[in-house]
Amino acid sequence: MRFFSDNAAPVHPRVLDALAAANGVDTAYDGDALSRRLDARFADLFEREVSVFWIATGTAANSLALASLCKPYQAVVCHRDAHIQNDECGAPEFYTHGAKLFLAEGAGAKLTPASVIDLLDNTRRDVHQTQPAALSITNATEYGCVYTADETAALGELAKARGLGFHVDGARLANAIVHLGSAPAEITWRAGVDVLSFGFVKNGGLSAEALVFFERELAAETAIRKKRAGHLLSKGRYMAAQILALLEDDLWLANAHASNGGAARIAAAAGDRLVYPVEANEVFLRVTAEEAARLRGEGFDFYDWGPGEARFVVSWSQPQAEIDALAAALRAL
Repeated sequence: MRFFSDNAAPVHPRVLDALAAANGVDTAYDGDALSRRLDARFADLFEREVSVFWIATGTAANSLALASLCKPYQAVVCHRDAHIQNDECGAPEFYTHGAKLFLAEGAGAKLTPASVIDLLDNTRRDVHQTQPAALSITNATEYGCVYTADETAALGELAKARGLGFHVDGARLANAIVHLGSAPAEITWRAGVDVLSFGFVKNGGLSAEALVFFERELAAETAIRKKRAGHLLSKGRYMAAQILALLEDDLWLANAHASNGGAARIAAAAGDRLVYPVEANEVFLRVTAEEAARLRGEGFDFYDWGPGEARFVVSWSQPQAEIDALAAALRAL
């Protein structure tokens, strides 16, 4: 019973059907009919005009987004536990040709205006120190905590006041939106976000993420960067087909409802073992080494997450029987 990661989840059957339906001849790269539909489809979703690129990986989506906001000699402010800091093998620095990451603090991997201001105010405005040019947050965060619209807007207002571009790593944006019950626009561009990495792979996709520019003038150079980075796939229609299939009939939200709901049931069984509030599809628990071994002996796979902690991730397709079994096992500890 695998609770390792939603990255390992299967592809939704409707995505596979869409790939089969796209399996004909069309224009190469991003000139095909499906790719050309993305801007309009996301404009409907976000209630404004946008420029959208399909990208093969979240790492590339985040890094291309930051390259659009930050010059090589500038810096990106992010949380100390941000994915772009700890899990992307220096890709943001690589794609930006050397921009530095400035690391701020915050509970649950969430930044606050106070933590960002503290970092900014302790950076001298002279040639001897790198100057910040962008702010990046993750929603839902690396610990499964969700920024509300007001929290995001407070950071967006600060970013604007300090002349920073504002990026959101939305690898689990669907889970955040389901938790909040808000419109996508409320936690993105209406809150000051300039560019969004919109995750689909964790939520039923195969190999496609969306890079959404709310400030469309930032997109022109990104088209060139995307090609230079090796992410202009020749058969782009298969990328667009995945994204469109997940957006159709709000399948992306239904999948996130399923994974969030499973995580909530596990959280209810965990009681005071919870390390962070469960607001998306990740559950972080306090367990001893003996308890972790017992759970593994009962057939549960999960990641150890530091001394005395473990992470369980519920995927969109997690069988109900597995969720119930884990909940029962946690109650029995």
